[in-house]
Amino acid sequence: MTDTIPYIIERKLEAVEIRQYPDIVLAVVENNVDDTGFSLLFDYISGENTTRSRIPMTTPVISSEKIKMTAPVITGKTSMAFVLPSSYTMQTAPLPTNPSVHLVQQPKRRIAVLRFSGKTTQESVQKYTAELMAVLKTKGVAVTGESLLMRYNSPFTPGFLRRNEVAVEIIE
Repeated sequence: MTDTIPYIIERKLEAVEIRQYPDIVLAVVENNVDDTGFSLLFDYISGENTTRSRIPMTTPVISSEKIKMTAPVITGKTSMAFVLPSSYTMQTAPLPTNPSVHLVQQPKRRIAVLRFSGKTTQESVQKYTAELMAVLKTKGVAVTGESLLMRYNSPFTPGFLRRNEVAVEIIE
């Protein structure tokens, strides 16, 4: 079974959960196009690192995207990240040997999250991101940073069984 980042649900705003996430260490690939970063990150946790250690897979796999709310496409700089198990810190995590992969410390933060199932197409991500942002705007919750796509299942999982979430950091 794959570990999932622990979080605390602080409250709900309609279908949106406001969550508190702890400090985490991420393995990140920038300029991820069509999920090409997945294989680089998988290589890192499979032993392409300075200690040749296998690192357990955790969920979710996080993608950041800049979404133009007035256009039908996802554009701009993107990244894909694997969350390292909580037993790792920036000091204890093996360094990647591939220069395309780097480690990042993500401090504790509050995230607004909207869950959905199915395949994560550009259209579905845009639709649910717009829904998330609309709820937050209606409730007067300020956001910061880029929207995130968090995927919890293997690409071989049937769409209707997949757990996906769109999220954004909030300021309160």
